[in-house]
Amino acid sequence: MITSTLPATAPNSSLPSTTNTSGSASTTGAKSPTDPALLSQNFNTFLSLLTTQLKNQDPMSPLDTNQFTQQLVSFSQVEQAINTNTQLDSLISLQSTSEAVAALPMVGKTIQYNSSTAPLGNGQATFAYNLPSNAAAAGLLVEDSNGNVVYSTTAQTSAGSHSFVWHGQNASGATLPDGAYSLAVVATDSAGKAITPTITATGTVDGVSVVNNVATFDVGSVSVPMSDLLTVQPSSN
Repeated sequence: MITSTLPATAPNSSLPSTTNTSGSASTTGAKSPTDPALLSQNFNTFLSLLTTQLKNQDPMSPLDTNQFTQQLVSFSQVEQAINTNTQLDSLISLQSTSEAVAALPMVGKTIQYNSSTAPLGNGQATFAYNLPSNAAAAGLLVEDSNGNVVYSTTAQTSAGSHSFVWHGQNASGATLPDGAYSLAVVATDSAGKAITPTITATGTVDGVSVVNNVATFDVGSVSVPMSDLLTVQPSSN
């Protein structure tokens, strides 16, 4: 009589769980439990284990195969899900590329977009801010890409939309290099409570790109996701 050479509890003790409980990426370079290569390796190992144990089980006392079947189904479902995600990533990439190609006529157009960051070029960076209510005091802060305040001035205090054009000079009047600069609006009401405005920026589209599968406008040194587009200003011609 041939007896089983593998313990009945082998699937639970030798195979990793198919549930990924980690919510962050590993910093050690180890593969994720849902990595396709790792999953394929575990799946093949499980099939080999299942086949060997079924071949060597005791005919007079066969092992319960329910655990094998459940584990097999779980691995198969996860494998199919990962294959689906891979295919979706490919479709998203193709869609983003198509969006970028379709947006080529936008090159040279001036757009307003939902962001507090604008490019400084030709001696100016253009912003707009909207106060939801009247402010008792308000100020504007221009920050460089490192978050340093390079310029400050007073702001409009009435509710509504206001434009602001910064001419690229710091408080001392020195001209700063072209690049991406951000606008912050600090406003308070009569009770000293902070007012949160919405801020937009304006710039000319120099090109279109795909960044991390997201179609973007290249506005000077600023990458603007196409989903942040608000308006396209009419041509001056």
